[in-house]
Amino acid sequence: MKSRTIPITDDHIHIDPINGRGLEAVKDFSRVGGTHIFLVSKPSWSLSVHPVTGEDYARVFDETIRIAELIPETGVVAFPVLGVHPAEITHLTERMPLAAAVEIMKGGIDCAARYVREGKAVALKSGRPHYEVSPELLAASNEVLMHALDATADCGCALQVHAETGPCSDIVDMARRAGIPKERVIKHYGAPDTPLHPSLIAKHEAIPELIRSGRAFTMESDYMDENERPGAVIGPKSVPRYTNKLLESGQMTEEDCFRIHAETIQNVYGVSITLE
Repeated sequence: MKSRTIPITDDHIHIDPINGRGLEAVKDFSRVGGTHIFLVSKPSWSLSVHPVTGEDYARVFDETIRIAELIPETGVVAFPVLGVHPAEITHLTERMPLAAAVEIMKGGIDCAARYVREGKAVALKSGRPHYEVSPELLAASNEVLMHALDATADCGCALQVHAETGPCSDIVDMARRAGIPKERVIKHYGAPDTPLHPSLIAKHEAIPELIRSGRAFTMESDYMDENERPGAVIGPKSVPRYTNKLLESGQMTEEDCFRIHAETIQNVYGVSITLE
């Protein structure tokens, strides 16, 4: 593995050796200059896990940790992010009452928090459905999200939020009530209009302007690694390729690159970004 001179970090990516390309996707990321990834746990159903208790999510988290432990052989550093996908509430309520689904999801968050406290993961994930749901389901989802924010505060980590398109400004107040700086609440698949920390898809049209303005943001692919949906959301090479394109065009300097892909990451997540 050739030595790297600049860091390139994908802030939200999934790697799935069972249903997708697995380590081959990570190798693609590395070949075009990628150095670090935040490996996010997949929804339970994608791994054929159908929780009846919060502890059942441990099967999903253990698989994420297993993959993270394999990734260093590709020359890439992986930081696991564990949690309960907000769409779980829709799946769970197909087979149980809403109150039971909420308790299972909260239990799954508590299970993920234990992995963070044990040093096996660096952050949590939660959120609310990004699609239209009933007021009752939305209120229940916000209850789960508030529980995740409280767990995040207890762990002293960051939280990735999967939610509807838009600024999600109300989550700032939720984070304040939990005692978490809004800068440590990451709006996954975000946009510049969010007061939370934006993690932008690595083709977002606002990225060059954000670089010029000095706004703190990170970049992601949200690559799903599913053979049935190859390249969704965008491919594993996307963050390195777009970063290199910006560098070559002069829209990003190496100093900008270190700020986005290392310094900001370190500030948000409290991890160390180093190059071998």
